[in-house]
Amino acid sequence: MNILDKIIVDKKREVILKKSIIPVSQLEASVFFGKKTISLSNNLRNSNSGIIAEHKRRSPSKAEINYGFTVEEVVKGYESAGACGISVLTDGKYFGGSLEDLLLARASVNIPLLRKEFIVDEYQILEAKAHGADLILLIAAVLTREEIKSLSEFAKNLGLEVLLEVHNQEELEKSIMPTLDMIGVNNRNLKTFEVSLDFSKQLADMIPNEFVKVSESGISSVDAINELKPYGYKGFLIGENFMKTDNAGKAATEFIEKL
Repeated sequence: MNILDKIIVDKKREVILKKSIIPVSQLEASVFFGKKTISLSNNLRNSNSGIIAEHKRRSPSKAEINYGFTVEEVVKGYESAGACGISVLTDGKYFGGSLEDLLLARASVNIPLLRKEFIVDEYQILEAKAHGADLILLIAAVLTREEIKSLSEFAKNLGLEVLLEVHNQEELEKSIMPTLDMIGVNNRNLKTFEVSLDFSKQLADMIPNEFVKVSESGISSVDAINELKPYGYKGFLIGENFMKTDNAGKAATEFIEKL
């Protein structure tokens, strides 16, 4: 069983537990539930930088990236740096995140927030909306075509945008449907953790133009972005590169200025 499979097994258990404690009616009563969402896809289409900056404390491949920042410091730094949107990891066991992080981010900034999570159930989409997210991530590697369809439709009905993440041609071909807004190519193989920009380059032409193309993971330089832009990529998700510094906002500002 690879790390991704393990995460999904744990996630399904976690969702069952949460459902038993917090009823849907409580999520729907959140002050954010009726709030109009902010479009990341529009921001990316109209941006020169296309940076989606990430709040991430740790990952399965890096035991610790940064526990020194408060969420507020990081996201405010990203907003003032000119990021198009912010990805907030909410998985606790493997990434050290929480829904509380998403809530604090929403209270701190007014740019699109992605709930970065391993979504396997509609309940998690309700949680995302209740905690101030503007969009969700769906990972093709762990979902069937039917699940992608029902989860993306559910998200769209709540006014959330959908970023679908793929790793290869097979995942992309099974996933293309009108209820997606953005298609992200993860340059990290989630099974081996090997990173290569070639994943983004190989899949670029296969992604229809109505979807905003996003390249994720392993982007640590301005050169990498300039290399990917001719392939039609408008969004670039950057996590560790900013978080591993002693000032994520400053690192993002300097990076975006270079761009």
